[in-house]
Amino acid sequence: MNWQLKTGSIFDFGTTLTDEGCNFAIHAPLHHHLTLVLFDDNDVATYLPMVAHHNGTHSLFVSDLPSHTKYAYRGNLSGEICWILDPYAALLADNPECPNTPAALTYHQQFDWGQTRHPNIDKNSTIINEIHVKGFTKRHPDVPEHLQGKFLGLCHPSVVEHFKQLGVTSLQLLPIATSHDEPHLQDKKLTNYWGYNTLSWFAPDSKFAVEDPILELKQMVKTLHQNNIEVILDVVYNHTAESGEGGPEFHLKRLDKSYYLQDANKNYLNFTGCGNTLDLTYQPSLNIVLDNLRYWVEEFQIDGFRFDLAATLGRNGNRFNKDSAFFKAIAQDPVLKRVKLIAEPWDIGPDGYQLGHFPAEWNECNDKFRDTVKSYWLCHERNIKEFATRFMGSRDLFSAGCWPGKLPVNYVAYHDGYTLQDLVSYNHKHNHANGEDNRDGHGDNRSNNQGIEGETTNYAVLSRRERQKRNLMTTLLFSFGIPHILGVDALSHSQGGNNNAYCQDNEISWADWTPNKDKSDFTQWLSTMIARRQQYMMPFISAFSGHDRGHHRIHWWRSNGHVMDAADWQGLEAFALYLGLFDSGNELMFLINNSVIPTRYRLPEGSKWKVVCDTSEAALGDRQVQTTYMQGAQSLTILYRD
Repeated sequence: MNWQLKTGSIFDFGTTLTDEGCNFAIHAPLHHHLTLVLFDDNDVATYLPMVAHHNGTHSLFVSDLPSHTKYAYRGNLSGEICWILDPYAALLADNPECPNTPAALTYHQQFDWGQTRHPNIDKNSTIINEIHVKGFTKRHPDVPEHLQGKFLGLCHPSVVEHFKQLGVTSLQLLPIATSHDEPHLQDKKLTNYWGYNTLSWFAPDSKFAVEDPILELKQMVKTLHQNNIEVILDVVYNHTAESGEGGPEFHLKRLDKSYYLQDANKNYLNFTGCGNTLDLTYQPSLNIVLDNLRYWVEEFQIDGFRFDLAATLGRNGNRFNKDSAFFKAIAQDPVLKRVKLIAEPWDIGPDGYQLGHFPAEWNECNDKFRDTVKSYWLCHERNIKEFATRFMGSRDLFSAGCWPGKLPVNYVAYHDGYTLQDLVSYNHKHNHANGEDNRDGHGDNRSNNQGIEGETTNYAVLSRRERQKRNLMTTLLFSFGIPHILGVDALSHSQGGNNNAYCQDNEISWADWTPNKDKSDFTQWLSTMIARRQQYMMPFISAFSGHDRGHHRIHWWRSNGHVMDAADWQGLEAFALYLGLFDSGNELMFLINNSVIPTRYRLPEGSKWKVVCDTSEAALGDRQVQTTYMQGAQSLTILYRD
């Protein structure tokens, strides 16, 4: 090859491809000498020594290098040759010299974004729908077989129409960066289906692509943006696929072990349950994470991020600090401060539970809402003080003065745990397919099978299940916060009681699109409820946020219209919440009856109320009531008048 070689830039890590050639740069302080290995189309290798710099960076500029050139790095540790995957690799390939460590490809391809822009959905009106790229379309009957389970399948017209009819504003995708199956799963011939074991942060996983994962992901985002749907990525920066001591080695361990938190004896600290913990107080670790976030936003027009085990991001050793370098860097970054930032606010290390303690403009997954609402409706706990607190936006944790920036992300079901359908169908987890003798998965499910475990044709049981699904989703949609809906829940998908389907890349996890009247009825009901949430509830969330939040009316009443007293808060089964805007503005009434008998409610005097929904009824109507309302057992009604 007649390449021209020269010292490369040390400021642009990874590869930077231009018309003149390609710049290679990598942080590798463990190596005094590092070799760039380029492979031709026949996998014949050329070895090019890199230039070592005083700061531990190695660089090289190679002229006239085309896109899709295969490359890897080779070093020497303790007298042994080691192959290294570029941690900034955007596209992976097989390494002909070392099957256990992938190579990478240089990449440059123009993409026409046209006139598409970020939808920039206000947080007040955001409805998140959590989706697995493969699982959601793998069995979709209208998606061509070669697109099922792919980025292009998720933006197929039939799928986009589903999202639009449902009324969700933002898709939250389970990890799409290239992941690695842990050895114990490989031994069982299972896979890490969810993808929370990142091998390469910058490389969209090729399993989601027909041919080119980068172009196809961009096309997916473009199509969704054209339909005013945001794309939020679930990202994993708390650990990598290299695990702990004795685990696999691909890049960071062979480049600089200081990427990871270590104890005084240089052993990896495991605050994630995955063997290692990234140390974002270390500048190179912080750099690569920030570079990766900007890459997703600038190259792929991503609208936001959900951070897995985000307490790790603010760690300084054993302590969490919301003023950490990572949070400060995000807050001042002109690109990243504009996107949605959602934290899973815990990890498993000391000081690990940090719900409510993240910085301004960070939203947080509110597990207290999840547990309280499930306990109230499914476990018949008379926790009405806690229920009221969560319903009103968990203001003990998230001050309304900081809304909408700090609105909690409320949810009933997430990818980890039961689906909505299984919450009302199973009392016990059924995880035998995971190969761990049903020992894995959460034990505190707060579910209720309504009398029969699993599938049944018993009409009474099925009716109770559907009513409880409506109770849970109505509470979610009309509480103060950002609703998070598990994507398969709109389809009433069941995982057969598996509450930890992380390794189930099959029909257990793949969304079931089989036509069914009950499922279709629930989908239609949910779609209408989302629309009514946007119409009736969103103005109240806006009004109760910020400086003017104290100018409105809030009353908690017994069913007879009298104000609740201290004793009532200890376990009243039927009560009402009244909300009114300013002195005489629009009004909402929530009639909540968790008793086993119907209860008559006395309504405030004045004009007629519109029945927004009654969860004791399968269909949504438009009738009006005025003086009293008979509320069915274990159900709730929402009333509105202007």
